[in-house]
Formats: sequence, structure tokens, C-alpha cells
Amino acid sequence: MAWAIFAVPNDRRTELDGALKDDLVSRQSQKVRDAASLAGPAATTYVLLEGAPDAVQRLQALLGPSGTRLAGAEAEALYRRLKDEEESASAGMGLFFTEG
Repeated sequence: MAWAIFAVPNDRRTELDGALKDDLVSRQSQKVRDAASLAGPAATTYVLLEGAPDAVQRLQALLGPSGTRLAGAEAEALYRRLKDEEESASAGMGLFFTEG
């Protein structure tokens, strides 16, 4: 499964929302987070797209100059943080439903 993380300025949120509704992109796993909540730059939104490689390429094309695809160690570290957040949330819900 391919993945990519994009940084999009908040003032381009309308363009981002439109890109995420694209037929191909919308069928992939998407996570949208305020960058500041992940120690990133203020007034920026991070988008993690996981799925088909052609969907990642499609989102990059749709965002064009509006968004920047993160790469290298920065992208890897952010990806791990987002996955850890997801796993922590899943574990928490498991505890919620097993306590009785």
C-alpha cells in the first residue's frame, strides 16, 4: 500500500476539500490533522493518504501548487506519529468496550 503526507496551508482548505472528494482519492484511507497539533507549522493542515499508488499521484496532481508532499525523514516520522495515534485510539476503544 502506498502512502503520502501533504502539507496544505489552511487558506487553501477549500481546494483540499475538493481534492479529497475526488472519486479515486475518496476511496482511499484519509487522515486530516491540524499540523500544529502534531508540532508542525501553524496555519497548516497535514493530510495522510494511504491506498493505491495512482490515488496518491492523483491527489498530488489535484493539490498542485496548493500542497507540498512531505518526503524523507520528516514524512516517515510524521507517518509513525499518525499511526501511533491511530493504534492508541483503537486500544482505548478496546478498553472501553471490555470493561464491565
